[in-house]
Amino acid sequence: MKRDHDKLEGKIVLITGASRGIGKQTAMDFASKGVGVIILVARTQSKLVELESIIRGGTELRQVNVVSYRCDVSNRREVGELAQKVIDKFGYVDILINNAGVGIYGNLEKQTAEDLELVMRTNFLGTAYCTKAFLGSMLKRRSGHIVNVASVAGSFGVAGMACYSASKYAILGFSESLYHELHGTGVEITVVSPIGVKTEFFNHVSFGWKKPNYAGFFLEPQTVSKAILKASCSSRLEIMVPFYIRAGVWLKQTFPYFLNPLVGWLFRRQLNKTKSASNDMSR
Repeated sequence: MKRDHDKLEGKIVLITGASRGIGKQTAMDFASKGVGVIILVARTQSKLVELESIIRGGTELRQVNVVSYRCDVSNRREVGELAQKVIDKFGYVDILINNAGVGIYGNLEKQTAEDLELVMRTNFLGTAYCTKAFLGSMLKRRSGHIVNVASVAGSFGVAGMACYSASKYAILGFSESLYHELHGTGVEITVVSPIGVKTEFFNHVSFGWKKPNYAGFFLEPQTVSKAILKASCSSRLEIMVPFYIRAGVWLKQTFPYFLNPLVGWLFRRQLNKTKSASNDMSR
């Protein structure tokens, strides 16, 4: 059986949301595995240029061809233009990492319609747009792997993050449907669902100064990146990080009347603590 390093060697990898956090770490980790091309995609060009320099400057990473494109994945036209440029230049993409995502924290009644649309367009529609844009070339070659970065919030509705949870539930349903559609085509799809991660995700003003912490700890970006690399070589539908969170999902589905009230209490408690902390800071 081939090692993951051998499976990735020479591959063309495209990563959305690549300028920071999980995406940035994933780009650097793919580069260290001997892939042929890394295509970085994000909204902020300056951060993409900075990451290009980091990858090119790494002692072990110099042989990697790295290019970047500024693109807002929530914009269907921009995604179409991105796909055309990439296909024209490289012909195809072997591995597509749909990682771009945003979150806004707080009660739904206090969020604007624009807030809701931003989260759904970026997290779900961005994933769907990019998948559709590159799927055709994968199917023609009968080869390719799509990795969609979701969240444990796609299995548990989180108080204070209704739209974010909805977007991640949507990614799970979308990916499961495609998993069945793509059977026998040579194209595979895997979802990576982590708990909270130490990234700039929580820098949004809606989180205030206190991050909601449901698991008692946060993952490092390297931990999630490792799961994404594993997913790109896996035939599984979903990889949860950490793996034992799967037990909580099983309990929720098997004993919903017992677990849902407990989970709801935990989420409401975190929401109220974050509200109190924000109010104290504003006094």
